[in-house]
Amino acid sequence: MTGEPLRVLVVDDERPALDELAYLLRQDDRIGTIRACDSATDALRLLRTEPVDAVFVDVEMPGLTGLELAAVLARFAEPPPVVFVTAHMEHAVEAFDLRAVDYLLKPVRIDRLREAVRRISESGGPATTEETLPVELGGVTRFVNRSEVSYVEAQGDYARLHTATGSHLVRLSLTALEERWSEAGFVRIHRSLLVALAHVDEVRVDGGHCSVMVNATELTVSRRHTPMLRELLRSHRQGDS
Repeated sequence: MTGEPLRVLVVDDERPALDELAYLLRQDDRIGTIRACDSATDALRLLRTEPVDAVFVDVEMPGLTGLELAAVLARFAEPPPVVFVTAHMEHAVEAFDLRAVDYLLKPVRIDRLREAVRRISESGGPATTEETLPVELGGVTRFVNRSEVSYVEAQGDYARLHTATGSHLVRLSLTALEERWSEAGFVRIHRSLLVALAHVDEVRVDGGHCSVMVNATELTVSRRHTPMLRELLRSHRQGDS
């Protein structure tokens, strides 16, 4: 996005929460115009005539919910980035599916709100292709960028994302992430491992056994997946050259 002040829309059916969020946003000098609506229906009506740079929306509202509003916005020719603001953490996975920029828990902390504004400012606008996943850190839901993930490990019906700075458990299966992220260069190397080709530093072959080095971690490649991985890595390296 440009350096122009952001035009934002705040949507919440509870007037005190609506006023509080608008007040907090006014404290941020990156925010310009703030419009407020107390229903998703009114928000859609306003968006027909007034473009905005981002939408901050509550999840649970009567009539059209915040999640349903976000689904409608996703079909816009230029969908605005969406930040969910809610008291309910359990909707974070659905927010991921809708490619939300951030997910804030009530009561909203000013530092988290500023982080959400930063994400909007750096999102590159509606055309951004970067995906994020919601993770819980110390009782606070944050988002990890897909590009930060070096490999993913299956843990039952869950998956553990590994980055250069730590790991995070998410309520998604390895198969679901493989299907969603295959076009972004994530490849299955074992029944329980998905690796990002861009993060593979080295391929090792010893006695017919193959492994890869990712962020100083050695990961075993199953015999079944070895031929395909080596071919994909060769293509990936040629594409970068």
